[in-house]
Amino acid sequence: MMKKEIRIVLVVLLFCCSAHTPLAAQTDTIGLHGKKLFTRQLKTGVKQYLVYFQNSKQSRQLKFSLWVRDISLKTQNGEQLFAITQQWYGTDTTSFRSVYSLNRVGNFEAVYQSEAINGKLKAYNWYNDHISGADSIPANEQKGFNLQFDRSAFNWHLDIETYEMMQLKEGKTIVIYFYDAGFGKPSYQSLKVTGSEIVTTLDNRKADCWKLFTSSDQGKVRFTETYWISKKNHELLKEEDYFNGNYRYKIKLPGYSPELLKRFAAQK
Repeated sequence: MMKKEIRIVLVVLLFCCSAHTPLAAQTDTIGLHGKKLFTRQLKTGVKQYLVYFQNSKQSRQLKFSLWVRDISLKTQNGEQLFAITQQWYGTDTTSFRSVYSLNRVGNFEAVYQSEAINGKLKAYNWYNDHISGADSIPANEQKGFNLQFDRSAFNWHLDIETYEMMQLKEGKTIVIYFYDAGFGKPSYQSLKVTGSEIVTTLDNRKADCWKLFTSSDQGKVRFTETYWISKKNHELLKEEDYFNGNYRYKIKLPGYSPELLKRFAAQK
């Protein structure tokens, strides 16, 4: 076993111990080979999320945005792919972001991603062993980008969809290799199913959900993220993030933005 792999195993074991979980509890490492994502669980269609931020020192102020994610199927070069479009809306046009991703249906392997923010475009071709700037895309600011992988990495920008395709059960720890295109290097993320909780949806239904938890340290700041994923439909209904006195929530909404839905339909 290589030194790097030994360190990864030790990190997972320490994570389990710190959560007071027996070492015999199941740990799955998700990859393109071996333990895989259950891609049949990923539902196509448009999803909307209310995203709001709360600073614990500002009791009378919240910041809001709306995230719209559209998942569809397309065939490219004879291969079936997930085509996922994200559009993030804020209070002004400078906060708007659009992300487009292509992933293989069989194992959710990343193929392509483009991201547009404030008129600047960054586009990447994604391979099993590296990622590079897409030189065929006009005005791509990342044409010269290239990064080799030591193993295949999943697209971090599709974390919600990735978690919805995991097989979850109480006490289970899942380790997955993520990369945020254009930044740093890929890294392992360890997530633990800490239990179950009933979430009340906007139509007052009660949904039994798994609670999926992860944490990380960036410098002196500790980040925690908790996801509530419905057991019946494998959908993210709620997310709570905390860092340095700040909270961020994502709440799944019904499709109450008809003009946005029309725009997505016209793009297909």
